[in-house]
Amino acid sequence: MEYRELGRTGLKVSELGYGAWGIGKAGWVGADDDESVRALERAIELGVTFIDTARGYGESERIVGQVVRRHPGEELYVATKVPPKNRTWPAPSGLDPADVFPGDHIRSSLEESLRTSGLEAFDVFQFHVWSDEWIGRGDWLETVQALKDEGKIRFFGVSINDYQPENALALVESGVADTVQVIYNVFHQAPEERLLPACLEHGVGVIVRVSLDEGGLTGRITADTRFPDDDFRSSYFRDDRPAQVERRVTALDEDLGISADQTADIALRYVLESPAISTVIAGMRSVTNVERNAATSDGRRLTADQVRTLKNHQWERNFYLPR
Repeated sequence: MEYRELGRTGLKVSELGYGAWGIGKAGWVGADDDESVRALERAIELGVTFIDTARGYGESERIVGQVVRRHPGEELYVATKVPPKNRTWPAPSGLDPADVFPGDHIRSSLEESLRTSGLEAFDVFQFHVWSDEWIGRGDWLETVQALKDEGKIRFFGVSINDYQPENALALVESGVADTVQVIYNVFHQAPEERLLPACLEHGVGVIVRVSLDEGGLTGRITADTRFPDDDFRSSYFRDDRPAQVERRVTALDEDLGISADQTADIALRYVLESPAISTVIAGMRSVTNVERNAATSDGRRLTADQVRTLKNHQWERNFYLPR
């Protein structure tokens, strides 16, 4: 396992992190507590030190806390998120931060996360949505600082709205945030334009989510793929979207001369090419997934030709939105 600095925090984290949304039984079908625990334990055994969860991920915080408490003295870093009080993802423009992240809501959510997880503090505490319109408004910043002073959180960050990487530039430049979490993958390369350079310049750690496009870049989505109605992917990959993904991934694989079972590895390596990236939080609900993804962090990097080829496969769209 390779390790990187988490911005200016002083924390050195595994470049492959553990995304714990899928193990919480919130929107994903097939999560099993016993298998989730085995997967997380295996990830730690293989050197994963950064785990990302959230108050809104069902049982995820409980499972993460249960496992982390089994490893006292080990350098494991846990990040969680406070949901917006208005329960709206992503955050639309024009909202008052007092309605989304008022101080009392931030504090009560953190206290609940601490109780659920059994942890004494979180290493990174994130807002689950963000808008640069909120800088200098509301009491969220004072509350975050107070929680730091009380030792309940170490560092503060935000999870940037889906496909809006530039809607955190002012925050990054302000010096207020220690980390940002952003969608970044072979298809969605927009963060490379302004966000990633700004984070490098200002020492802000970058946590990448959706590096495999919710499964689209695993090579396992075909035109015939269907998910159960209560799995959020049934909406994400609705209608002819699986066929669109299959065509795009097939073209990518052909250009690189790789097989479908190599797609995920190459996609993860593409994200790790950027020096701005601190960690990539891949969702790994099984031991098999953990072992496959962990093998990517072996110090090897893509060739310049591979990177150039992948850049030609940018495909900007937002499958979270309805047509």
